[in-house]
Parts: sequence; C-alpha cells; structure tokens
Amino acid sequence: MSSTPSMRLSQQEHFHLEDSGQIERSLWVLEPPNPPPLRNKLFTPLKKSISSFSSNNKPCHRRLLSFLETLFPILCWFKSYTASKFKNDLLAGLTLASLSIPQSIGYANLAKLDPQYGLYTSVVPPLIYAVMGSSREIAIGPVAVVSLLLSSLVPKVVDPAADPDAYRSVVFTVTLFAGIFQAAFGIFRLGFLVDFLSHAALVGFMAGAAIVIGLQQLKGLLGITHFTNKTDVISVLESVYKSLRQQITSTEKWYPLNFVIGCSFLIFLLIARFVGRRNKKLFWLPAIAPLVSVLLSTLIVYLSKADQNGVNIVRHVKGGLNPSSVHKLQFHGPNVGQTAKIGLISAVIALTEAIAVGRSFASIKGYHLDGNKEMLAMGCMNIAGSLSSCYVATGSFSRTAVNFSAGCQTSVSNIVMAVTVFLCLEFFTRLLYYTPMAILASIILSALPGLIDINEACYIWKVDKFDFLACIGAFFGVLFVSVETGLLVAVSISFAKILIQSIRPGIEVLGRVPRTEAFCDVSQYPMATSTPGILVIRISSGSLCFANANFIRERILKWVMEEENELAKGRVNAVILDMGNLMNVDTSGILVLEELHKRLFSRGVQLAMVNPRWLVIYKLKVANFVDKIGKKWVFLTVAEAVDACLSSKFPEP
Repeated sequence: MSSTPSMRLSQQEHFHLEDSGQIERSLWVLEPPNPPPLRNKLFTPLKKSISSFSSNNKPCHRRLLSFLETLFPILCWFKSYTASKFKNDLLAGLTLASLSIPQSIGYANLAKLDPQYGLYTSVVPPLIYAVMGSSREIAIGPVAVVSLLLSSLVPKVVDPAADPDAYRSVVFTVTLFAGIFQAAFGIFRLGFLVDFLSHAALVGFMAGAAIVIGLQQLKGLLGITHFTNKTDVISVLESVYKSLRQQITSTEKWYPLNFVIGCSFLIFLLIARFVGRRNKKLFWLPAIAPLVSVLLSTLIVYLSKADQNGVNIVRHVKGGLNPSSVHKLQFHGPNVGQTAKIGLISAVIALTEAIAVGRSFASIKGYHLDGNKEMLAMGCMNIAGSLSSCYVATGSFSRTAVNFSAGCQTSVSNIVMAVTVFLCLEFFTRLLYYTPMAILASIILSALPGLIDINEACYIWKVDKFDFLACIGAFFGVLFVSVETGLLVAVSISFAKILIQSIRPGIEVLGRVPRTEAFCDVSQYPMATSTPGILVIRISSGSLCFANANFIRERILKWVMEEENELAKGRVNAVILDMGNLMNVDTSGILVLEELHKRLFSRGVQLAMVNPRWLVIYKLKVANFVDKIGKKWVFLTVAEAVDACLSSKFPEP
C-alpha cells in the first residue's frame, strides 16, 4: 500500500523536527558558560572561608555573632547545656584525667622532655580546643606517635643530652610551626593535603611506630642507662643487647628489680584492658588502671626504698601553672628551615590522627565533623601551646575511646580533664618523686596494642593490593629505617598510585546494551553489541594531559587498526569519543587530539565527540579544534552520535 502525500509530509516534518532537536542539543554542548578566571580558582577557598563567617544579608551585630559562633562552636551548644550533661561530662573528664596524667608523663619521657611538659600539654591545648573544636568526644593531649616523631627528628637538630634547654626551645618552635601550618590548612581549606597520607599508609605507619615505641620502652622497663638515639628496630635491639651485656659483665650492675616492677604492672594493665573490653560497663577499669599503677608503684618504692637498690625513678617534677615559653622560640639561625620542616611533618601526622579519630566517633553519634574547622582549632591550640611550654598536641584514640565510653556529652570533659591535671601540677607533683620509670614504660606499652590493627591490614590486602603495598611500605620503612623514611615511602607509593592511574587511564570500547539506549563497556557487559563500522570509545580519566595523551592516542589508533583487520566487519568509518568523564584538557592533550584527527582523517575515518564538559569544550573551541572536526560532529549523547554516523555517507580514503 502506497503512502499518501499527507503521510509523507508528516514524516518529513518528523525528520525535520528531529534534526532541529539534535542541532539544538548540540548547541547546548557547544555553547557552555565561560569557565571562571584563574584568580577565582586561586582565591575561592579563602572567599569561602570568609563567606562562612559573614553574610551581607545580616545586620552587623548578627554577622559578628555568626562569625563568633563559627569560630567558637561552644557558643552554639552552650545555650542548651544542662546540669545532667555537666554531670556526665564531669564523670568523663575525671576518668579521662586519671588516664591522661600517667600517659602524659610517659609520652613526655618518650619525647625526651621532662615529665612536667607532658602535663603542661594536657592543660592549655584541651582548653583551647574545648571552645574552638567541633568534636564532642575527642580527647586532646600528647600522643605516642607525635612524641616518637619529635624524639626522632629534633635530636638531629639539637642533642637533648648535650643541651636540654636548646632542645626544648626547638621543640616549642616546632610546635609553633605545626600550629601555624594547621591553622593555614583550615583557613585556606587545604584539608586535602592531609589526605596524601592515605588510610592504608596510616595503618602501616601506626603499626610500625607502635613497635618502635614499644622497643624504645625497653630502656625504662629494663633499667638501661646507655641507650641509642636511633629509632629503627635493629639499632634499638643492638643497643639493648650491648647495654645488658656491658652491665652484666662489667662492674656496673644491672638491677632486675626494674624489670620485675615494670612487667608486674604491665600484666595488671593488660588484664584491666582485657576486662574493660569484654565488659563495657567496666570501661572505667582500664581508664583508672594506669593511675592506680602509678600510685601503688610509687608507694612501694617509697616504703621499700627501692630507689637505693637500683630502681630508676622520676625524681623532681616541676609543678605550678604553665610557664611562658615565648622567649624560647627561635626564628634565627641555620636550623629554622629544618625546624619548620619538622613542624610541617608533625602538623600533618597530628591532623591525620585527630581527624580520623574525631570522624570515627562523630559517625557513631550521627553528626558531621568539619575537617577545616578542626584544623583551625588544632592550629590555634598548638600555637597557644607553643607559647606556654607545651609540645605538639592532638587527639588521642585511646583517651577518646575512654571519654566516649564514660558518657561524655560535650567538650566540657576536656575542660574538666585540663583543670584536674592543673590541680595535679599545683598540689601533687611532689608525690611523683618516687614513681619508677618502669611504670611509665609499662603504661605506654599497654596503650600500644590499639595502634596495631591486623584486621584492617588484612582487609586492605583483600580489597586493594596497591594500598597494601603502601601500608607495608610505611610499616617496614618506620621499623627498619626511620620515622621520616616510613612517611616518605608511604607518601611516595600513594603518589605512584595516582601517577600510574593518570598515565595509564581506563579506555573502554562501548557497545549498545540490548533493548536500551545505554552504551557500556563491552568487556564488563558481554551482551553489549558494537555497531559495524563505528568504534565508540570512552576515556575514563579526569584529565587529558601531557602525562596520558600519547598513551590514549596510540591505544585508539591500535583499536582502529585491529578493527579494520577483521575483514568481516569491514573498515572503520567513524570513531566516537565519549568525553563525559573528562574534566579538563591541557595544550598537550589538544595537540594529541589534533594529531589523532589528522591520522584518522587520512584513513577516511570521521572523529566525533560526545558530551565534553564545559571547560573541555571551551578550550577546544579556543584552540579551533571544534572547527577542524566540524560542529555537527559534537553530540550530547552517544546514541545520537551513532545514529548520525549511520545516516552519513563517508568517502573512501
């Protein structure tokens, strides 16, 4: 049956409307808004920080109040603070202090500082964080990893044994630099810099650091007087062997009573930790066990006069309010650059640990933790700490877990803890005179199992072998070389992973999934069918740049030749590039696209583009590449591009 003129006219109108719609959709792609200028990219983070503190739509006093509430979150939640919340925070703060006091003394010893400096660090930084931090559970103070970091890096600048005053000055200056870097990260929204130390690298680094810290405690646990300043496992074990051999064979005696006291209380601490984990209602037992150990061991040494029989004791602990350390900061001399570098490393490690801990417990409580605000709070507290005889403080996982289990409601628990530590400094430091050094070693050793997460390492191995390589690289780097080498290895492997993914991006051949308009990777979806004479390729990379452009060109040309070598399919008439995943292109990428177009055109193959992002199409238009391939060969969807290629007549090459 022949069609009537009216039917033919309606079909023509239909095709005309369809062509008009396709042209209109192509214009959507070809006429995007202009990308923002370079100055906007550079200053947008700062503008966002400023705009988060103010709004032009509000009166002046409301803008000031909004700024203060953003800077000091305590002003927001303190309005609804109740007596019942304070009761919970008071109990949590006192429980936290019972764990913090002995740990702070031990970590100060690990950082090669006098005991009072660990207590100082548990007073000022927690108070600053309580008014500026957004986490309700995180407990602030000295931690093992940062203490080890300082004890391994700062002695390369100043020897703590030869000049302890200069050593302390460098530590305070490192703390100031760490605070400045942390605050800058928060103000300029540079939190992504912390992410260069990936989760897998952090797991390996923490595990290696835990073993190194444990080996460092053999000095106090065994009562060794001569010990190496190096942190690698071989040097530490060699030092232990030589010291024990020298003390046993020479006239200088070795006193095993240090080992007996240390191991006895270490067993007690580990049992308390085990019981507390098995029974959540007894969370307070592992929290107060370190303080009980300190009190009991001090009493035993005092009554038995064990210090006269070779037991090493803490001796004098300076009490009172944190003294000013402003005059000790050093900004001149040849070591300022090295001090700043140590400050940067300490800042990144401290932030990584604190944000990881804070976000873990925030997710349990069901609220969001702003990483940039946390960085600003951490930076301000360390800047204030550097001026008041504190060293780098951050969030502690073990103490935060105790704070959470004790039922803390807000950061007031940090204030209670800081006040309690201050009272200890003011009135009870004399009681610490006979505290054995072996107990401090035992307290640190009992906290180390929480840093070694074997289950997480196994999980990383199952999920991503490359991530596991970063994990194990950081672990062995810390363990057998040094802390900074472990960090360098971890960051290098993470960078290598990013580079490999950039240089060798995913390039996929697409086919149409039956009974749909979707085009998917034929290797993932075997049922997807390719269109004869048309090669559809998706570039699965965020950027077409100097690093990967040549690889992409060669891969596309190789596929074209392979496709043409299969005689059953005939020659390739068109290559369609799905650029929906491509976020950016540089000059090298544009040159490669031009060369690809020339090579394909010489073979009689038409190049088409689908859905390039606005920045990509803007650059391609400026470079006149769109004019070279023709505006009609730019499409919104792959289906439209395939249909256009099928309806076109291509000349023979």
